[in-house]
Amino acid sequence: MKLNFLKKLALGVAIIYAPLQTMAWGTNGHRISGQIAEDHLTPKARAAVKAILGESVAMASNWADFIKSDPTYNYLYNWHFVDFDRKLAYPEMVEFLEHDKSANAYTELKELIADIQKKDISKENKLLYLRMIIHITEDIHQPMHTAHASDKGGNDFKVNWFSKPTNLHSIWDTELINFQELSYTEYAEAIDHPTKDEIKEWQAEPLSKWIFESNQLAEAFYTEIKPGDTLGYQYNFTHLAILNQRLLKGGIRLAGILNGIFG
Repeated sequence: MKLNFLKKLALGVAIIYAPLQTMAWGTNGHRISGQIAEDHLTPKARAAVKAILGESVAMASNWADFIKSDPTYNYLYNWHFVDFDRKLAYPEMVEFLEHDKSANAYTELKELIADIQKKDISKENKLLYLRMIIHITEDIHQPMHTAHASDKGGNDFKVNWFSKPTNLHSIWDTELINFQELSYTEYAEAIDHPTKDEIKEWQAEPLSKWIFESNQLAEAFYTEIKPGDTLGYQYNFTHLAILNQRLLKGGIRLAGILNGIFG
């Protein structure tokens, strides 16, 4: 597994993040997508995943954020995001993602999926890789983890949530999700109603398309508001459907990855 920390600039795109980055999705957000994923696993994949994790996908999905407190795992920081400094058309994004070799969510997720299927993988590495596959797949469905490098994925884009000072990244990590006042199991049950055709389509789309979807949303978010704005009831009303779709797609696509690996 490569651990390349060099920051590359290509096609006018920068991948830069501060180590003390706000988590993508909050605890509840990751668990919502994790619960959805588990509910769409095949029996064989569910048993295999449980045997490796020793817990549910939902509970394992936050490990990569919790472990940030341990400096031993500092090398994982760049694996949580892939950021851009200008809006890219889909072919441009595909070209960048395929040719850039620095550590980011795209390059690492592809490598993790390949590595976990190797026959000589150790039990310890299999656990690490599975935890990271779960977490990164969920991360890239949070739009602000495919946003602007210049403001650290919206962390430096300061706004207010009602009367609380916060930032655009945290709005999408936690504020919108927590505002619904649902447990992660209640939330997952409420939104987990995709059609068979949707599941098939979402899982068939390439990883680059998942990132492009999130990035397009992030770009739109930047144009809707300005720093210092106060967000509240109206923002929740106009963005809740987007939030729910990102949580749902993250879970459905994660299930597709895990079913493909474990059967």
